Amino acid sequence: MHRLRNRLIAAFLASTLVPLAATVWITTSLLDRSLRYATTGELDRLSRTLETTAKQFYQREREALKRDALSGRAPATIFATATSAEWPEPIRSFWESGERERFGVSGANGERVDYMRRADDPARPGVEIYSRDLGGISMEQLSAQVRGTRRVVDAIDARDLRRGFTLTLLLLLGAAWLVSLLPLIFIANRVSRPIQDLTAALTDYAGGDWSRRLETGAKPGVQPRDEVARAVDAFNHMADQLEESRERLVHLTRMASWQSLARKTAHELKNSLTPIRLTVEEMQARQPASERAFMDQAVQIVVSEIESLERRVRAFSEFASEPPVHPEILDINAVVNERVALLRPAHPHVTYHLRLDDGRPRVHAAPDLVNGILTNLLQNAAEAARPGGAVLVLTRRDGERVVIDVHDSGPGLSAEVSARLFEPTITFKKDGMGLGLSIAKKNALLSGGDVTVMPGELGGAAFRVTLPS
Repeated sequence: MHRLRNRLIAAFLASTLVPLAATVWITTSLLDRSLRYATTGELDRLSRTLETTAKQFYQREREALKRDALSGRAPATIFATATSAEWPEPIRSFWESGERERFGVSGANGERVDYMRRADDPARPGVEIYSRDLGGISMEQLSAQVRGTRRVVDAIDARDLRRGFTLTLLLLLGAAWLVSLLPLIFIANRVSRPIQDLTAALTDYAGGDWSRRLETGAKPGVQPRDEVARAVDAFNHMADQLEESRERLVHLTRMASWQSLARKTAHELKNSLTPIRLTVEEMQARQPASERAFMDQAVQIVVSEIESLERRVRAFSEFASEPPVHPEILDINAVVNERVALLRPAHPHVTYHLRLDDGRPRVHAAPDLVNGILTNLLQNAAEAARPGGAVLVLTRRDGERVVIDVHDSGPGLSAEVSARLFEPTITFKKDGMGLGLSIAKKNALLSGGDVTVMPGELGGAAFRVTLPS
C-alpha cells in the first residue's frame, strides 16, 4: 500500500547519502590539510624557542654578574646581621636557607638580576648583594608571556580541533539531512495517498461499483494544478461518461428488444384488424332494412374500436422504426418558442414561462427528432399542469452540451413511476399511446443526447433534455 511512498523515500536516501558522504570526506580532508598549516605548531615552536632564549639570556647575565662580583668590578650592597630585622624578605629567606649563594630578579617587572652571597669576613657577617641591569628586558613579563603561550598551545592540543570540527560538521549535516527528510516523508504521503485512493477506486470500478467517485479537493470550476489531481478529475470524468454510456447502452438494448416485440405485435394486429373490419362492413351491407338500425350502431362501435387499435398499431410501428437522422445546426431558443406557440391554443388555460439563454445556444441534431422530443414533453407538462397550472421551460449552455429543462406544476411523479417512466407501455387513454416518453428518449439518444427526470421547480414533474452543441 505504501510502496510508492517507500520508493520516494528510498530515492531520496540514495540521492542524498552519496553526496553527503562525499561532502563529509572532502570537508574533513580540507580541514585536516588546513590544520596542518595552522599557527598552532608555529606557536608551539616559537614559545619553546623564546623560553630557551630567555633561559640562556638569564644564565648568561647571571654568569657575567658573578664574574664581575668576584673580580671586584661590580659594587656590592652589604646587609649586616646586626640589622637583620630590617632585611627585605628575599634577603631574609636567602639567609635562613643556609645557601652559599643565590640568584634572583628584582625591580618592578624583573628588569635586574641580583646575585646574593654570604660575606667572607667572619668579623662582619651578613649578605652581599650585586645587581646587574638587563637593558630594559623584563624577565617576569617574558616568563609570563612564555607561560601564557604554553597554556594556549596546551589548550589547543587538548581540545583536538580536528575531532571537534569533524563532529560539528557531522552534526550539522545530519541535522540538515533529517530536516530535509521530514518534509519529504510528508510530501511522499501527500503524493502517494491520492494515487492509492485512485488505485482503489479503479479496482472498485472494475469490480462493478459504477458509483465510485473520488474527491479532488479542487474548487468547482477551477482546473486542478498538479498531475495527481488531474488524474483524479480524469477518473471521475471517465466514470461519469462510462456510467452514462452504460445506461444508454442498457436502454438502447432494451429498446431494441421492445422494438422487435412492437414490430411483431403491430404486424400481427394489422393482419387481424384488416379482415375484421372488412367482415363487419360486409355483415352491415347484407343486413335487411328492418335490422339495419341496430346493425349500424353495432358496426359503428366495432369500427371505432378497430380504428383505435389501428392507431396503436401505427404507434407501435413508429416506435419500432428507425427514423433517418440528418443533423443540422438548430437555434434551440427558436425551436422552443415555435413548439410553445403551437401548443398554446390547445391549452389556453396553462401559463407558459420561458427562461431562455441569452447566448442563443445552438445544437447539432435532426430537426424532426428535436421537434418530436419537445412536443411530447411540453404536451405532457401541459396535461399534468391542468387548467390554471404553469409550465416552465429553461435553456442553457453546459460545456459541450445544451440543456433544455421542462417543469410543470402538476402532482409530480412517484419514485416507482420515475424508475419505469421510459419503458414502453400500452395505455387506453383517449389520446395516449404509452410510447411517447420512450420514443422521446430514443430520439434523444439517436441525436447524441438524453432525456432524464430531475427535481421540479414548480412542485411537479421535470425533465431534462441534453443535446450536443
